[in-house]
Amino acid sequence: MIQINLAGKRAVVGGSSRGLGLASAQQLADAGAEVILMARNEEKLKSALTSLSVNAGQRHRYLVVDYADPVGFERTVKEYFANLEVHILVNNTNGPAPGTVMEKGVQDFQQAFDLLFKSYVTLTQTLLPGMLGAGFGRIINVSSSSVKEPISNLVLSNSVRSAVVSWAKSLSREVASKGVTVNTILTGSFDTERLMEVVEGQAAKKGISPKALMEQKILSIPAGRLGRPEEYGFLVAFLASPLAAYINGVNMPIDGGYMTAI
Repeated sequence: MIQINLAGKRAVVGGSSRGLGLASAQQLADAGAEVILMARNEEKLKSALTSLSVNAGQRHRYLVVDYADPVGFERTVKEYFANLEVHILVNNTNGPAPGTVMEKGVQDFQQAFDLLFKSYVTLTQTLLPGMLGAGFGRIINVSSSSVKEPISNLVLSNSVRSAVVSWAKSLSREVASKGVTVNTILTGSFDTERLMEVVEGQAAKKGISPKALMEQKILSIPAGRLGRPEEYGFLVAFLASPLAAYINGVNMPIDGGYMTAI
């Protein structure tokens, strides 16, 4: 049986103190990768670190960063990774605040751009030279199904994430011949704290209870349930592995069949 084996590989996972970022880090560690967790809350990072499996040769660690501070973020990652080779990058951050088109101004979009786009580009450009030198690299961008089907009350996320997938597609064509793949995951509804935060905001707009809205959401998913975070991690681990070497430049939905777009 062919199994995912990431022994000898080093992975960086953004937004990995909880939710899908943490689930991704856990599966990468289970597959043998050495993992560097990144988020802004050090206490949560310390707790998350203890949940990673440790095998021979693995030395997991964490880095405290603030994705909302682009200047500080760039300085921190460039200093930390100056002499550290990384083979797998999972670009992931918490999403911007919910809101409608008329509620959000230019400054809100700039902040969302810094959070969701600039941080991805900064970290990728910092780590990419090492991947090219090693002849192996996996860049996996966590995005949303809203890229194809915008989600109500999430105009900032809808807009900026679309820019991310265009950037990722462009990059994928530039580095493919050098052993580096660039793929984007279009995330559906998973059982995470982030989803509950989004549902609470949407429910308030609609004037119904979060529980009622969650029930409606689940009914709209052909699979009839929310995704489990570990299922997300399985996909990340596969895309990070040598088994996925010919998968490049794709926007891959993982949503239980929710999206109607082809």
